[in-house]
Amino acid sequence: MGDNGLHMDLLAPENDRAEAEVKSGVGEGRLAKVVVITSGKGGVGKTTSAAAFAAGLALRGHKTVVIDFDVGLRNLDLVMGCERRVVFDFINVINGDANLNQALIKDKRNDNLFIFPTSQTRDKDALRREGVARVLEELKQQFDYIICDSPAGIEHGAITALYFADSAIIVTNPEVSSVRDSDRIIGILASRSRRAERNEPPVELHLLLTRYDTGRVARGEMLTVDDVKEILSIPLLGVIPESESVLRASNTGTPVAFDEDSPAGRAYLDAVARFLGEQREMRFVQPERRGFLKVLFGRA
Repeated sequence: MGDNGLHMDLLAPENDRAEAEVKSGVGEGRLAKVVVITSGKGGVGKTTSAAAFAAGLALRGHKTVVIDFDVGLRNLDLVMGCERRVVFDFINVINGDANLNQALIKDKRNDNLFIFPTSQTRDKDALRREGVARVLEELKQQFDYIICDSPAGIEHGAITALYFADSAIIVTNPEVSSVRDSDRIIGILASRSRRAERNEPPVELHLLLTRYDTGRVARGEMLTVDDVKEILSIPLLGVIPESESVLRASNTGTPVAFDEDSPAGRAYLDAVARFLGEQREMRFVQPERRGFLKVLFGRA
């Protein structure tokens, strides 16, 4: 636990409330879907997307838990604004040092949203597959959706998260290297997931295109949406525009989906709606039309 133990006495009441929430029947009678948020390349906004997507599902009334699989490089709790409330983590539960209800952190802004942080001090090999399977099965009895924030690439933590996926959201930027690495992840999901091993229906694949800048696309500095779709050949879930609100949200520990006034926040909510089967127009893919006064005064 490291220095997190110093906060245990202060945080006990909050963890007690989280335990009461879970024991009182959160997700009772439900069988959750495991959704892995993954990318082939780092720095594409994967953790931001995991936080925003989980928050969006919670806003729609779905009991949702988001798990950090990036052992040793824990960032999800920072993005979710609960880093000071971490006492026990994913590895503690896998090792039997704590139970699930002790480690889950209930979000302060939405009663449907829980965060499951991971360890900053353990090695990624601590994610033992049998232990992860046991914890996921327990979570499935309590939640509608289990969102797994996978590390980028194909190291142990990423492979472990991908193995258990029912659905996968491939996060990529409109850049050749990012798209190419995403294609490799798609190949792993098709061949090395538990569904593939068991000859079950394949993992549902979705494409989330982040940091999309229509101006740069128009200048030929980025791939177009159609370029990325043609290369990866998986359904497009959403396009997240480049936006200062994403950085602001991360710095304040607030998932950007809670900021419905920002283009990025609205785009994530649109993506969640499409994931749930709704039809939504794909916004933020065309250059914004500038009004006469903005053009006159040179304001974007």
